[in-house]
Amino acid sequence: DLAQGARTKFPKALPFFKPVLKMVRISVLRDCLNNIVNAEKRGKRQVLVRPNSKVIIKFLQVMQKHGYIGDLEIVDDHRAGKVVVDLVGRINKCGVISPRFDVTLDGIEQIASDLLPSRQFGHVVLTTPYGIMDHEEARRKHTGGKLVGFFF
Repeated sequence: DLAQGARTKFPKALPFFKPVLKMVRISVLRDCLNNIVNAEKRGKRQVLVRPNSKVIIKFLQVMQKHGYIGDLEIVDDHRAGKVVVDLVGRINKCGVISPRFDVTLDGIEQIASDLLPSRQFGHVVLTTPYGIMDHEEARRKHTGGKLVGFFF
């Protein structure tokens, strides 16, 4: 009698109802940089990046300033936006550091040596109180910040 009462009857799931599982974007910057690296490996001349964000634009402007990518064309579609990036074939690797670790002025050199293949080339991107910049500019401006990513 007790065993009978413990098993309750649940209604069978409706045959036409299936839960919809949707992938979610974790990091739009990571997606952007992966798209760029993959297009670069395939030898493409341009890559379309979507969605767009202020952090993506600033990161790409730092890459552009150092000559790793060509022109940026920002397409405003009244939604998340798109960016068309001209590639010049200089990117070997670029990536995002998550979580965005704090970096002191003294720790910038150590972080750069950990992430980059050599002291001669490559850049670590930081977000500082003075904006998003590479590690050399942060040292010139005498400021620390949070780690965003790297490229070389």
